[in-house]
Amino acid sequence: MEAAAEAGLLVCERLHARHDPRWLLLLPPPLCLACVIETLGDSSASLVRKKHVLSCFRDVLAWHAVPVIQLLAQDERVCVHFIGTLFGMLHTAEDSSALDLPTEVLVRLVAELKLEQYVHCVLDESQKELSKAATMRGSLSMFNLLGKLADAIPGLADILVIEHGNLMEHLLAGLMYPNEGVKAAVCYLYGKLYSSPISSERLSVHFTERLCDLFLATLGNAQTKELQVNCMGLLKELLNSDHFVSVIMSNSRRGADSENTELLEGENLLPLVLKKLLLSRDEMLQVASVQCMTAVLVHSPIKYAPAFIHADIPEFLFECLFCTSEILLWSVYCCLLLLTEERLFFSKCHTVYGIESVVRSLKGILQLNNVELHKQGLLLFTEILKRQPVEIKLFSNLAMCKDAIGVLVEAVKCPVLEVAAEAVKAVAAILRKDHLSCPPVQYVELQKLIETMLKRCADLSLPPINRRPASHLGHSTQNKAVLRQGQFLLSTVEGFRNASSSSFIRLALELKAKFCTGQSNPALNQACSSFLYTMCLSLHSAAEKMEDSSQQEREMSELLQRSLPQLNCSVPESLTLLSETPDPFCSDEALRSHQYCLLLLLYCAYALEDRFVPEAELFSAIRNFLLSVQDQGDCPPPYVFRAVLYLLAVCQDKGEALDSSPLCAIRRVLENTSDLSLVYIHHPVLLKFFLRYSELMGRFGRRILQLWFSWEDYSQIETEDAVSGLSSGLPDYPNSFTTLLHILKGNSSVLLILLDLVCLSTTEVAHKVLVTLSMFLKRNEDVVVCDLLRSQFLQILQKLLVESSSTTLQASKNLPLLLRLLFLVQLRNEAERELDSTDFKLLHHVSNLCGKCRPGDVELLQPSLNFLYWSLHQTTTCSQQRVVAVLLSSVPLLELLQKVLELTWMWPCRSGPALSSSEEALLCSAWLLTASLLVHQHRYNSEVHQMISLDVEKVLNAVIFRRKKPALLLVSILQFLRAILRQNFSSSLLVLVVQPTAQSRMEPSLSEDDASLYPLATWQVLSLVVSLQNLLVQKDLLLSQTVVACLEVLMEYLHKRNQGIALHVVSQPWNRLLLFTLLDGGENSFLRPEILRLMTLFVRYRSSNIISQSEISQILQEAAKAKLAELPGATSHALRLFLLQLQNGSCEREPAQEGTIQTLLESLQARTRIRTHLSPQDMVCLGGVAVSLSHIAD
Repeated sequence: MEAAAEAGLLVCERLHARHDPRWLLLLPPPLCLACVIETLGDSSASLVRKKHVLSCFRDVLAWHAVPVIQLLAQDERVCVHFIGTLFGMLHTAEDSSALDLPTEVLVRLVAELKLEQYVHCVLDESQKELSKAATMRGSLSMFNLLGKLADAIPGLADILVIEHGNLMEHLLAGLMYPNEGVKAAVCYLYGKLYSSPISSERLSVHFTERLCDLFLATLGNAQTKELQVNCMGLLKELLNSDHFVSVIMSNSRRGADSENTELLEGENLLPLVLKKLLLSRDEMLQVASVQCMTAVLVHSPIKYAPAFIHADIPEFLFECLFCTSEILLWSVYCCLLLLTEERLFFSKCHTVYGIESVVRSLKGILQLNNVELHKQGLLLFTEILKRQPVEIKLFSNLAMCKDAIGVLVEAVKCPVLEVAAEAVKAVAAILRKDHLSCPPVQYVELQKLIETMLKRCADLSLPPINRRPASHLGHSTQNKAVLRQGQFLLSTVEGFRNASSSSFIRLALELKAKFCTGQSNPALNQACSSFLYTMCLSLHSAAEKMEDSSQQEREMSELLQRSLPQLNCSVPESLTLLSETPDPFCSDEALRSHQYCLLLLLYCAYALEDRFVPEAELFSAIRNFLLSVQDQGDCPPPYVFRAVLYLLAVCQDKGEALDSSPLCAIRRVLENTSDLSLVYIHHPVLLKFFLRYSELMGRFGRRILQLWFSWEDYSQIETEDAVSGLSSGLPDYPNSFTTLLHILKGNSSVLLILLDLVCLSTTEVAHKVLVTLSMFLKRNEDVVVCDLLRSQFLQILQKLLVESSSTTLQASKNLPLLLRLLFLVQLRNEAERELDSTDFKLLHHVSNLCGKCRPGDVELLQPSLNFLYWSLHQTTTCSQQRVVAVLLSSVPLLELLQKVLELTWMWPCRSGPALSSSEEALLCSAWLLTASLLVHQHRYNSEVHQMISLDVEKVLNAVIFRRKKPALLLVSILQFLRAILRQNFSSSLLVLVVQPTAQSRMEPSLSEDDASLYPLATWQVLSLVVSLQNLLVQKDLLLSQTVVACLEVLMEYLHKRNQGIALHVVSQPWNRLLLFTLLDGGENSFLRPEILRLMTLFVRYRSSNIISQSEISQILQEAAKAKLAELPGATSHALRLFLLQLQNGSCEREPAQEGTIQTLLESLQARTRIRTHLSPQDMVCLGGVAVSLSHIAD
């Protein structure tokens, strides 16, 4: 019956007779497409009948899409008519329920057709309907349709944004319309648009300027769940973008920094809106709210967390942990985990408020079968335990502490190793002393926890070793299992280590003092003494570094076994005991043994952070002990004196400086120690202690520093430094290394000891010292150490060169470091200075060293060439002439420079690998040094012992066909090109090779133009000018200055040789376009040195078609308005040259401009007189290359 009824609807007997049989599909039920379309468009048909027909057609389309679509696709006209019919039904729908069916069919129909013309047909029709809709409520159907189309058709969002951009105006109007149904449809469509990366980027400005505030208001005021859900969907899409997050949060918070404690205000602020949704009883909205918070925090917890914390979001998140929804719990764990990265989360005591909720939720989820939820919850608990400030107690009562430990016991028992491993990490964190000291330590609970960990370790079983070849998958699985077990064991060991600082030493001593005096409780005394004995010996063994300490261990073991059972005193009594002096008239060895034993116990406690004795009181007691030792002439064994030194160093900041008597005692004992390594402990406080007192530093400083460097691992330091070289800011060095740098900054005498170590220590220690000195100079530019260090470098360099033959230079790790350090020290000399004998000896050695190197010895050559280049530029004229003579006398150096320069022609070679950044830097230094030598040899007419041979065409091609060369390399080559142009390609230092070009081979005699420009050809000149103009467009400041300077010299050369070509070059219309390309349109855009110098060039060569009176007037106006005293030196110099060129009558000017030019020149002259005594730093290091800014700008 049902099938017959459907057949009657889809094949209408009244209409079917006049339809072409091709529209009939014999499906179950049969379908006449023409009948369906005509029925739907029949105005006399009832709405009920139309809805029923459309519903049946929808079902057929769902089950038999292929034949239906194939039939429709035969006639585009029919398709368009059908789409129009469905649009008509959308217009006549009286309620929202009547809209759903035609919308669904229309979306499915267009999606199944998969032809772009029908998509555009629907979009065009929708656009028309939106434009002519009488009310915004009438646009609801179109918004719904477009949203569902965007959902069904990939790429539709991009088409909407790119080709139907005016749709955004309708969407904005929809958000302002007071109907939440319309707003919900608009937000849904916006969500689809912003889900596309292309559309999102195109709509970036639209969101920032127009949508953001409106959207936040809509979200904040939403009442219906539909609008709330759609708003959250749009928000999630927006929060994928760092830019949109920044815009939203800048509109949503006042004061992003942690210090701003003002409450956030306003109705539409995102944190407050999300908090409101979090407080709803709707789980879907709660999850969405938390996930959106997480999406914001992921971009930058430090930047955005304060806004959520000031809004008291954490306490509401903690309240959500009482729920039973696993997805909500997971979301809250993730969000809280990100909040733990901000210190306000702890300082505002949110963790104290929420720790009970965390523990209870962990207790609940451990009953669930959700491994990932277990891990996430335990991870949150671990981070809270780790990051909780010491001064804010996390557990405020005994019950909460017991519950927390109980939860961890259950978690460690978990049969899933991954969960147990996370639990063990939390155990290691909770065993931190400050978590357990208040309330009193729960030793019974801790015993259960540690026993559970030990049992879990015993249950671990490594997978059996399979000697037969295993599949890759099996091998990978086994490796993962072993790795997980290894991580579990490591965390367990850390937990045990933390447990030994949980006041167990204090407990044992207190038990002995209270219950074991005299002969009382011998079993307890033995148990406590045995525990303390094991702790001390374990710590002693861990402190040794691959040395035979069996004799010391035996002595120490005997001392502890003999003295520990008798040491039953309280903390005040122990300090008194430590200060006592044995009777000189009787042999009281027991007192000294007890003191030695007590010092070992205190050392053990302090090393494990169990500082139960106040530092100031302990420091005073040890001082008295030292005076006693000095008076008696005793000499404590090394393992005891090591404890003395460590305790003094740790407590030094809480005590007064030691006077001469205890220092004499320390010195006497150390002098009687066969090797300082026996009393050395590798800790920053011990290093600070020895270097604090001149009495100790002078006698033992070198050996202590030697031990320090032998223990230090510098692999991380060198890695951090290499990474920091690729980014801005300072690297995050280890604490021990930072401590050493602070010591060096406060005590320059230590620097001399370090330089001694370079000469007298092993290669490994010397290498670490040189790394330290380099880092110190980089980080402390304000410390004046140049004169202190420079004299020592010569001795060190001579030593290294004597030890290294020409064949072993490349293997030296320390020589490149020393050379870099030498250049760093020289770089600190900002002003020119007269070079002394030490400087010239260093210059001689470095230039000779370069001559022994090969072009591939980049590590040696780069700092060496930097040093030579610095020596040429940062000195007086008198010294400069001597430097030039020294360098030009080194034949091997000049031969090396030629070999390095020739590497330029081979790069980039298609067949070979690209040059590394260090090789590029070496090329830059070689070109800069050669250009400087060329200029200064010509200036001083210095004697040349070896000429450098270069091919002119290759030099030009290096600029003309630059193939993505780095900007600095182009700057360096152009400096050389400037030098040879200025000298008209004639120099005593250079042999310029001129190879015949392909064109010159065809033409036996040079043209008149080429002959006048020789050794350049006309085409080379024109190509060079075009290349220089293209380089200017890159707007690199240093490159622009060099290019303009090169153009200046090139025009001088052309003007001397062939004025016709010179005027042709300077009058090209492209020059005017170039000029306006360089101008950025901002204020004072003409007042930039490269612009002014380019304008001066055009004025000088009378290029009236390039620079007009309008530009000249604008420059004069900008200069008159500018504060000349604040202009950079290069800008004021370029402006002065421009004004002088105008004054010299190189172009016509208006009478009113004369006074302006004269006034500006007088002001600039006065400024020059004021600044002559100032010497801004000229030498800079760019990418490891020394560059003289005056050399570039000259």
